[in-house]
Amino acid sequence: MISVIAQERLLGAALGCVFTGIFVLTEHKNIYSSIADAHFQNKAPELREPVYGKASGSDFAHVWNKAVDKTLGRVIESLSSRGW
Repeated sequence: MISVIAQERLLGAALGCVFTGIFVLTEHKNIYSSIADAHFQNKAPELREPVYGKASGSDFAHVWNKAVDKTLGRVIESLSSRGW
């Protein structure tokens, strides 16, 4: 015969699995029904223009790289001189 503590743990694990399964299945049902509703209504997702555009994105990357090089330049030089 198993102890009372083991029985309580098994009961708790079983109830936890049941409740988790119910929760997951209802969430799957809600997700699939929302996808089906959107597909049924033929609503394509609206594409928005980027706020800054492609040119300013590359400009931002260039400015970022220059700032990092300026900030960490001495550290990079010292590590390079040591052969890292």
